[in-house]
Parts: sequence; structure tokens; C-alpha cells
Amino acid sequence: MPSPRSRPAAAVVLAAALAAVGLGPAATPAAAATVPVGAGSYSDTRPSGTTGPTTNTGAPVTPKVTQAAKGKPVPTNDWWSSLAFQRYGDNPYSTPMYGHPLTYQAVSGGLEVGYPTSPAVVGEGRQYEYAHKRDLTLGLSGLNSPDTKADAWSDWTVTPYWSDGSRTLRTTIGHGMPFVYAQGSGGNAQVTTAATPTVFSDQGNVLGITVGGHHYALFAPTGTDWNISGTTITAGLGGKDYFSLAVLPSTDALATFRKYAFSFVTGSQVDWSASGGTVGATYRLTTEAKEGTERGTLQALYRHQWLHTTDALTPYTYVSPRGTMKVREGTSFTTRQKAAPVLPGLPRTGAVDASRLRTYLSEVANSSDPFSGATDTYWTGKALGKLAQLVPLADQIGETAVRDKLVGLLKGRLQEWFTAGGASEFSYDKDWKTLIGYPASYGSDAELNDHHFHYGYYVYAAAIVAQYDASWAADSAWGGMVKALIRDTANPSRSDSAFPFLRGFDVYAGHSWASGHQGFAAGNNQESSSESTNLSAALVLWGSATGNTELRDLGGYLLATESEAIAQYWFDADQQVFPGSFTHDTVGMVWGSGGAYSTWWTANPEEIHGINVLPVTAGGTPHLAGRKDAIRRNIAEMERENGGPAVEWRDILWEFQSLADPAAAKAKWDAGNAGYTPEQGESKAHTYHWITTLDALGAPDPSVTGDLPTSAVFSKNGTRTYAAHNHGSTSRTVTFSDGKKLTVPARSTATGTGTDTGGQEPQPSTGNTFRLRSGGALTTATDGTAVSDTIPSAEGRNHDGTPNKPLVYEAKGVNATLKAGASTAFRLQVDAGTTVGLGQQARISYDLTGDGSFDRTETYQYFATDPVTGWEEYSQSRGLKAATGTLGNLSGGTVRLEVWSAIGNGSALLRTGGDTSVVVIPYE
Repeated sequence: MPSPRSRPAAAVVLAAALAAVGLGPAATPAAAATVPVGAGSYSDTRPSGTTGPTTNTGAPVTPKVTQAAKGKPVPTNDWWSSLAFQRYGDNPYSTPMYGHPLTYQAVSGGLEVGYPTSPAVVGEGRQYEYAHKRDLTLGLSGLNSPDTKADAWSDWTVTPYWSDGSRTLRTTIGHGMPFVYAQGSGGNAQVTTAATPTVFSDQGNVLGITVGGHHYALFAPTGTDWNISGTTITAGLGGKDYFSLAVLPSTDALATFRKYAFSFVTGSQVDWSASGGTVGATYRLTTEAKEGTERGTLQALYRHQWLHTTDALTPYTYVSPRGTMKVREGTSFTTRQKAAPVLPGLPRTGAVDASRLRTYLSEVANSSDPFSGATDTYWTGKALGKLAQLVPLADQIGETAVRDKLVGLLKGRLQEWFTAGGASEFSYDKDWKTLIGYPASYGSDAELNDHHFHYGYYVYAAAIVAQYDASWAADSAWGGMVKALIRDTANPSRSDSAFPFLRGFDVYAGHSWASGHQGFAAGNNQESSSESTNLSAALVLWGSATGNTELRDLGGYLLATESEAIAQYWFDADQQVFPGSFTHDTVGMVWGSGGAYSTWWTANPEEIHGINVLPVTAGGTPHLAGRKDAIRRNIAEMERENGGPAVEWRDILWEFQSLADPAAAKAKWDAGNAGYTPEQGESKAHTYHWITTLDALGAPDPSVTGDLPTSAVFSKNGTRTYAAHNHGSTSRTVTFSDGKKLTVPARSTATGTGTDTGGQEPQPSTGNTFRLRSGGALTTATDGTAVSDTIPSAEGRNHDGTPNKPLVYEAKGVNATLKAGASTAFRLQVDAGTTVGLGQQARISYDLTGDGSFDRTETYQYFATDPVTGWEEYSQSRGLKAATGTLGNLSGGTVRLEVWSAIGNGSALLRTGGDTSVVVIPYE
């Protein structure tokens, strides 16, 4: 620590800002260089001998922003962060930035623009990339700027700025934006192409060109004209200061794109909500009409977005490293998806031997060093997470002394870090507006890397402490420091002057980024997606334990959104994202340009597969169980690449397998638990409890959600177990999406079959949930024995999108009112046995009046079954392949389900009867 000195005014402003947004108490000015926050504090100056953000050669660096942006919190860890964080002394512009569908790189003459559509598989087949390759550069005639700065930004857009003293250029770019919007002065608009362009349309101020096989439209103000000279295209701006460019999905799209050429995007914002087991989000652009009155625009949605929207989409699509992007005409769209399950710990079952668990718990609690020598932010976090996982388990079996000892260990270590001046502390960097923990690790100081990974463990541990000691978590005690870490990593406020909005989470990409500076040719990256969801789950638990619904619901939005992104972009769950030339079933790292079967530190397959699983918790892990087919492929690949079952990280991978096949994981545990060393964030106590519990209850079933965020469902052999934890001070009844109810006493976890404690029978969902019955009926009744129908073979032909000998199930005479914002859902249990290469497909149709004519038809992407005996779940999350017509109220209407084999040469089974396979219609 530096010697005490007067506290700067900036620290007083920061403390006031903490109080203003409700995430921390106001502080009283102190004489020393510390900022008190409740019972804790952080420093406003780095400890002696430490470093803050630097270039790659160690030179201190401050945000590279314009005067207009001075003092505003810079969202490091973003897709465009290299604009503001100059990691390399010889590059004052940017590294490649991947907005998708377009890619960008700032250079002295303006903005390089590319649209990579052909993937390359590099690194001995371990990485695929759609690397940035310049098609053209957008700028001004003569522009030669010494640098590029960030001038403005919003949730997923940014405005780079160039000035050489005579000419000034600003461009607005963003995720999902096919347009680049430019404003310039001091020179003509200029576009230089990488090769001689082919002109396919010349309409004066609107020019259509093809470069490198990609089609672009250039738009200058009305009354001006584009002039072509070799690879240089210029236009005088006619006294105006604006022009734009768009990448076209096809040449015949020019007229549509021309309509929006002068509707300039000025900002972007996401708004989210979480209620009733559903997470909703609206993504909205604000625009300004530079000419005329048009205020609309075009947006390209990522796969994780269009899978969960019912908003109309155009036929236009783009290629991207995240699979097909689909285009929406309009300034906003809304997504709705199921909330991800979150519990403080898996529930108690009789299968867990209390004596054995007690022994395992004691080994950790009574260790001579429960923190395993950890001193830096990451490894301390891992140790905190390991201990926090065990607190609910000790409580379950009545080991209150062990529970309290573990809670005491957590408090003690957190309080050390939450107090400035000791061997470990947090320090606020006023330039970058971030809290850095010292001792730092893995570039969390010099590169501002991984804050969400590291601090997520602290928040998770604090949430477990808060569950058992609410007074400790009060703002006036230690809760203020917990909130300070939350504000550094996942600040929900856009008006906070002390920290940026959602530092690490990219709301449009659907996941977090790990690098603070984004200084790579491949863009930004994230390796351990599961450590990102660990923070999201921690927010749900902290918000639930402290009554902070804003943070609880933020966590719910982040967790549900990133859950789908992980399934699609890390695990390729639908096998629709990774290019066909890439032979891996998963990636350890996602990059802006693609993905890599690798980690930062090893090529060992166990770590490549396990890094996106750990830490295994009942809060941040069960969401992975939504795609059991992907888990099976993942484990199978790991064992192929590894030359056999896991050895080093066997516990992590056993726990992962238990999300799909609990019995298989339990068999591995039984055979191998005697002689292994737990992964450093794990313990035998937690692994034994996890695997044994899931073997008894079945794997998590995220398809059914509760209206309490801290709830989950498990399924085994057709029987569901419902669990929920009530942090509140009064009993409450949790209602699940399948109609089951569970009463949960105050400050307790409860499990059951759905019958409340009053002894009432489970309530069926009789309004909009239809069960399949052999013979072709859809019924709201829940009775019946589980049987199956045979889906005929596709006989080696492709019937994708066209029913072929379908099984047909109908409900007639249906009267129902369309529910605003809802969409069709289904859960179909299918099994291909040991046959390979099969895919089942579903179509759901609505005849609104029962006149025999279907007014709305929805065809879903087919489901590729695995060649392993056992039921798999096909749901609407596969995404719409096609939809025609419009929904309306049902008046004596008909609902029809058709299921057929889209591909393959063999029959499959569709489970019917009871509550096995259902269709949920979007009606009251």
C-alpha cells in the first residue's frame, strides 16, 4: 500500500455513485487512500509494485476515446474493445473486430470492411475461422488519421472516430448490422476496394458493386453521384456530411436496403424481464432519418435469437461463424425462452449415505489449508467456490457444526479481500473505471481479463453466506463490497458514472467475452463459458437471498441467454453452426472469427471438454442438461481424443455426463472414486453428492420451469421430481410450467411430485397443454400408460420440410384466446435405438375455425437422434424451419401435430401416453 494521503475527490464521487444506483452505501470521506463501503473498503490506488492496464510491452495505457467520451466508463471485454484499449504500441487503430455479418478493422484511411463467407480450418484441424479479409475500406478522400478513437457506444454498437486535422470521419457499426453509417467532413466520401469491383447497379447516388464475391450497396446523399476509377470510388456529399454502405444478401435485395440507407442507427438497447419461469428480452435500435422520414432498419439475428422469437423475419440470410443469421425488418425484436434452473444445492435424497458424506465433508472442513495456498483472485475464487458448494450439503444431513465452520471460512476470506490495506485487496482504477483484485492473475490487471470469471466465485460464495446470515450481507456490513464486484462485472445501470454497463456480457452475441483489450486477429474470445454462467447463477442466488429482485432477474436473463449461446456456439447442439469441414463436436474457445478445439494452457482433451463445465454447481450447471444429445456427443469425443475415459479431470467429466446419463456416470464413480485427486475447485464430498443425487432423481429437466427463479425439475423413467428453494421469510407455493405445484416452507428447500402440503392432487394444465395418445389424439388429460408409436423410415431419401408418411395427432373443437407474446412449444420423446443417421421432424398446424383449412403452419428443424438406446427429447428449441399464415383465436378449431422421418434409413419410436410427449399451444 502507498503511504496514507488525502482522499481524492474522485473517490468521493465514486462512493456517491455507489449509493445513487442502490448498489452500495454512501461513504464518509477518509484520510487514507481507501474508500469505505459498509464494513469493508477498497483502495483508490494500486498496491506498491503492482501494475494496471498496460500495452503488451508494459507501458501504462489509458482509454483511447474522444473528448466527447472522456470520463465515461469504457465497456472493456467487448467485441470492439481494441478501439479504446491500445494493447500494441505500433497499432493506434484497432485489431479486427467481428460485428457479424460484417467484420471491421480501423486503419489510418478509415474503416476496413469485410464479409467472410468461407471458413478455413487451421491449426491441424483444431480451429475454424471466418477471418477478417478486407473487401473495401470506407473513408474520406485524403484521410490519414494518426489514430482511431471510440467516440460513442451503446449496448451493441460503437462509433469509431478518425481525424487528421483537416478531415474528420465517424462511423457507426454494430452486431447484426448490415449497414455502416458514416458522417464525414473535409473530403469526399471514398470507398477503396480490394479488387476491381463489378458494378451491378448504378443509380447515381446509389451504387451496387460486387467485390470478392460479396455484394455491397453504397449510398450517397440524394443529388450526388458515385464515380469509379479502378479500385477507388468517390462521391461528393453535396454539402451534406453523411453516406452509408450495406452488405447485401443478394443483388435483388438492393431495393429493400435502399429504403433504409438514410435511417441512421444512433443507439441500441436491450430490456429484459423474468417472470413465471420465462425470460423475455427486447432488442431495440434507435434511428435518425438523414433524408426523408424513414426510421426503420434491418437487423440480422443470431441463431440463439431467431430460435426464440416469433417476430416476422424476411427471407434474407447471412453467413456467420455462429451459423445462419436471419434478417428482421424493423427497429426491434423480442425473444422469449425458458428460465434456466438455479438451486443453492441439489436436493436431499435417501440415496446419499449421510455417514459417507460426513466423512468427505470433514476432509475439507478440517483440512490444514482449506484454501490450498491460494493467494490471487482466480485461485482464491476457486477455493471459495469449492467451500460454498459444501455448505448446503452439510446443512442437509444436520451437520450444523461443519456448515457453520464452512460459512466462517468463507466469511473470513471474503472479509480479507473486502478490506483494503492487507495482503489482498481490491483497488479502483479511475481511468478504466474498474475494480482490480490484487494479487491479480491471468491478466486481470494488465489486460483487464476475466473479471467475471474470478469475481463470480466471490459473489457465489457471498450468496451462500447470505442464505445463512442475512445480517452479514447487509449493505452496512459486507454486502456493499459484494455489490461493488457485481457492478464491476455485471452492472445493470447505463447511467452509472463509476462502472460500465455489463462489462463482460455482450447482450447481442448472447455471451461474455474474456479479453479486456480484444487485441487479437481473431477478435475477442471466451474459453470457460461455464465460469461466466457461474456469475449469472450467483446473481440469481444473491438477489434471492438479499431480496434484490433487480439483480436476481438480471442473473436470470444472463443465464438463460448464455445457456442457449453455449449450446449453439460451444457445443453445436443442433449441429447447425460448426462448418462441415471442422470435425470436432465441441470447442474449448469461441472467438469472434470462429471457434477452437483448444484451451489457453493445454491441448489435453479432458481440459478442452471440461473447461466449459466447471465449476459444477446446482446454480450454473443444470442448464446444460437441456441438450443431452450434445452432452453424449461431447463425452464420446473426449474419450476418442483422450484414448479412453477421463483421468485428470474425471470428477468434472463424471458430473457432466450425469446431466445426460446419470447411471453411466454413477458406474464410473463407483469404479474410480477410490484413487483420484479432485480437480482444484472440486471435492469428493460434492462429487459424491452430485452423482448419487442425480442417479436417484434423474438428470435435470430444464424443459419444465417454476415461477420461482430458484427452482428445478429432474426426470427419471418418466417420473419428475420438483425442487425449489425459498429464501423468503414466509412459505410460498411454486407453480411449474406443467401445472404441478409445490409448497416450500420459509428458508428451506422442498421436493415433491407437485402435490402441495395440503394434500391436494396435482393440477393438470387443462387449457393449452395437449398430450399425445396412440391412435392420433391430442388430449389435455394426464392419465394413460406410456407406450410408443413407430415413425416410418425415410427410406434413405431426404424429406426435410415435407411430411412423408407422418404420424398425425389432432385435437378438434378447441376454443381458446391467443396469448400475446407466446409461441408454440412441444416436448416429444423419440428414440432411434441403435440406428445411425436418423432425423425426426415435426409440423404443427392450426385450423382456427375447424373449417378444414389450416390458417397457420409451423415446420420445425428436424432432430438428429443418437444411436444410443434411450429416449431423447425433441423440442421447439430446434427452431422454426418455415412458418406460413397467422395465428388468431381458436373457435371450434383444430390443432394438428405431424411427426415423420426427415432423413435416414430406419424407423424410430415416438413415446405417447401419460405426460410423456406434449404440445403446448400459445393460447390462454
